[in-house]
Amino acid sequence: MNYRDRIYEKYTTTVHRLAEDSDVRAFDRWGDAYDTYMRGWLPVEKDAPIVDVACGYGRLLRYFTKRGFTNVLGVDISPEQVEYAKKLHSNVVQSDVLEFLKTHPGEFALITAFDIIEHFQKDEVLDFLDACFLALRPGGRLVLQTPNGDTPWGLMHRYNDFTHELGFNPTSMGWILKLCGFERFEAREQGPVPRSITSVCRFTLWKLLRAKMLFHNLVETGSMGSGVLTRVFISSAVRPHGGNGAPS
Repeated sequence: MNYRDRIYEKYTTTVHRLAEDSDVRAFDRWGDAYDTYMRGWLPVEKDAPIVDVACGYGRLLRYFTKRGFTNVLGVDISPEQVEYAKKLHSNVVQSDVLEFLKTHPGEFALITAFDIIEHFQKDEVLDFLDACFLALRPGGRLVLQTPNGDTPWGLMHRYNDFTHELGFNPTSMGWILKLCGFERFEAREQGPVPRSITSVCRFTLWKLLRAKMLFHNLVETGSMGSGVLTRVFISSAVRPHGGNGAPS
């Protein structure tokens, strides 16, 4: 058994440490912030086909269905994750994500891939992005979430999971997405979202700390860099209309 099979077999309980009675209200609070993080990126049509690859225990699937999307599918290789995700959303399949994407060409309006790309080796990253490109409809969107190498805490998040193989920042992510044929790349921070007194305080303090980090970067390099400084960042790119497939 290779290390991936050994770890993913019990990924939910050993890495995420979820209990059987985990509070779905906490999942919903988590999802509320994504209205900000993914603003303007979701399909207009509520029946648009959406797939969340490496769906884990289903938080994002629940996010979509609570916002009225009716054609949502989750895919994960871990039987334990799939079993848990089905408690939140019925339409979940167990499959290797690359094999799944390659057998669904031109099908999806939106593919979300949260916390997966960092688990691949370099050749696997390109295979994965090519497969996402081909599984999208022309004009379809890919949304990725991954640890951010541009933050001072990037190494912590890069190495806090034994199965992480790579690290990215917005520059490298935009470059490889362009290489794989995508366009309209955009990267966003995933910092505090002001909703309550506590979150407003966190948001304000984060803005002050962020300004300090940008100033440090400007002094050292003459540039503020990507401007994306949260430990995790979210990015989007679109399969253009026209053309027959991803560049080789």
